Amino acid sequence: MKQAVEVTILGQQFTVKSEATPDEVRRVAEFVNGKISEVMSVSRSADSLNCAILALMNVSGAFLRLQDQAAEAGNEDVRARLQTLLNRIEQADFNGEGDPGKGLVS
Repeated sequence: MKQAVEVTILGQQFTVKSEATPDEVRRVAEFVNGKISEVMSVSRSADSLNCAILALMNVSGAFLRLQDQAAEAGNEDVRARLQTLLNRIEQADFNGEGDPGKGLVS
């Protein structure tokens, strides 16, 4: 059953409905904030949307590299776990009103 969890990302409050535990949702939010902060510290752009997109690109690149490495190694367990993670991300419901088919942000 999905639970609503309040998190803050880039100073903006979100209500996330997820089957993950509240601690796991908060941990993800902290990770996201950290990745955005990393980009902001080296980026010339002060635009938070641009920094968020660049952070997402960095995380997505790391995810795809892991997926490729698992495929090359023939490690189906890792590939299955990565696919499960991707499915969970796609089904997250921010602000309690999103369509899970739309992905993370409604």
